Amino acid sequence: MPNFKILIVDDDVNICQLLNLYLVKEGYSTSICHNGQDALKEIATHEYDIMLLDIMMPGMDGFETLSEIRKTLNIPVILLSARGEPMDKISGLDLGADDYVTKPFEPQELISRIKALLRRSRAQAVNTVVNSTPDLTVGNLSVSLSNYIVRVDGKKVEMPPKEIELLYYLASNPMRVFTREQLLNHVWGAGYKGDTRTVDVHIKRIREKLGNGFDWQLDTVWGVGYKFETTLKE
Repeated sequence: MPNFKILIVDDDVNICQLLNLYLVKEGYSTSICHNGQDALKEIATHEYDIMLLDIMMPGMDGFETLSEIRKTLNIPVILLSARGEPMDKISGLDLGADDYVTKPFEPQELISRIKALLRRSRAQAVNTVVNSTPDLTVGNLSVSLSNYIVRVDGKKVEMPPKEIELLYYLASNPMRVFTREQLLNHVWGAGYKGDTRTVDVHIKRIREKLGNGFDWQLDTVWGVGYKFETTLKE
């Protein structure tokens, strides 16, 4: 199973600990925020595959947080709430929630919903690119957006979707210098309002996982941005 990352957002420490316990046991990576403001800061600089978002939080509640998220991101969101009234569910779904779970909930049922949502999300991502983006090979590096797999010397390298998409875009435009803003617009979308440091963080992680090939490398162009440099002729 891919190393999916889940952000838990709830002001109830006990709920967070319970969710964390079950999700880690299932093999997921988790992070925890206790309010909407911190959640928005977290997803602006880190990539997550899904968010579990409580509605009844002090300050910025779950509805407000979800509304802000949907201005820039399509991250799958499951709302958690002790309020099970139909209008609450309708409001949440209208704001862009992908699912709505009423507290108290059975942890295994929630995990089943998470798995189903991740399957749908991944299938949609694959269907979007499978017919439009050919697999890319540069020397000992291969990147496939049809199944989101990166290999170096034939060995699979585990990477989350956004790192793969960023690597693919740079590698499919060798020797071209891109600013951070250009990379954000293409990989994250023109509506993304996060910090440009997001690109730096992803480049750093890609380098840590891949290193440099014999005939390619990810270069920093100081004061400008990044480029994928290769000695291979197109």
